Amino acid sequence: MAAKRPSSGGQWKQLFPTKCSLFVFLAYMALFINQGIMVTASQRADNSYSYNTVTVVLLSEATKLVVSFLLYLRENTASELFAEMSKHTRVLALYMVPALLYCLYNNLAFVNLAAYDPTTYFLLLQLRVVVTGIVFQVLFKKQLSKWQWVSLFILTLGCIVKQLNVTEKNAQVVTSPKTDDVTSHMVSSLFSVHTGLVLLQVLCSCLAGVYNEKLLKDIGAEVHIMVQNVFMYIDSILCNAAVLLMRGELGSAFTVTALSQIWQPAVVVIIINNAAVGIVTSFFLRNLNSILKTFASALELMFTAVLSWLIFGIDIGWWTVLAIALVTYASWMYAQNPVVNRGRLDQLEGSQASDEVRLVSSETTEV
Repeated sequence: MAAKRPSSGGQWKQLFPTKCSLFVFLAYMALFINQGIMVTASQRADNSYSYNTVTVVLLSEATKLVVSFLLYLRENTASELFAEMSKHTRVLALYMVPALLYCLYNNLAFVNLAAYDPTTYFLLLQLRVVVTGIVFQVLFKKQLSKWQWVSLFILTLGCIVKQLNVTEKNAQVVTSPKTDDVTSHMVSSLFSVHTGLVLLQVLCSCLAGVYNEKLLKDIGAEVHIMVQNVFMYIDSILCNAAVLLMRGELGSAFTVTALSQIWQPAVVVIIINNAAVGIVTSFFLRNLNSILKTFASALELMFTAVLSWLIFGIDIGWWTVLAIALVTYASWMYAQNPVVNRGRLDQLEGSQASDEVRLVSSETTEV
């Protein structure tokens, strides 16, 4: 007998178990969209920046660290924080893995963008949708269903089609005799050594996101989420500082001149927004999962295209319209059968509930 498809209410409950998880999903998209728009607005006419972007990244990480400290201290004491940090040094060490991966990802972005035109780069980057599904299955030992895979492939296609809109615009700028040269250059660049670097960048992104989810829900499930954030941002600051040190830029990144360039309203908003993105992402991975995160990222592309048209007057081509349709359909298909991954959280919550019941029973008996 065929399995009964859950009702629309049941599907919604699986997709967003609580009202808080729906808010986290929407906040995640809104903050990422805002980040892209704010970074674009802070660029000069030649698309360069008047500030040191590496310094902005480090200050964002430091802001995340301070915010995580303060949020933990709202309900706990500083001594409890340091006691928990001392107790879970293994989790602190393990957070060096996603910190290193994110650090490598960010640095490879500059290397690969120097080697590829943006269109080819972003086309290759869309492989992360499918790679996330593979990494998720390996780390969590959960098999995705056939329809979940189909929705992921349609989502990947939608993201690729979105980039074809950029290709069409670039083709209009190039004269017809040179069009074949541009096409052959794109094809040949796909088989260069830098393709391996882009694939490495994709793998870093997917591994970091899924492994971070593994730490939040499984390995470090009993550790307070803000303590885990503290671990993540301490390791991230160390990794980025090490990169600056190796480049010989650690001193120049924090000179009075460099910091004065950052002290602009738009750049300060970027730092604050980026810090909020980091905090919300931890709640996203704790309450939802990496697979849904890929859908959120794809939806961001579509909403950013619409908002860029409204704010900056950037045209929306037919490729973008088709991409929006594909991503919307993929999201609807995924919503019919979403991935549910709670790790050890249900087990821990059940254990805590049992302890509370036993405590109440013992107090009642004493009375």
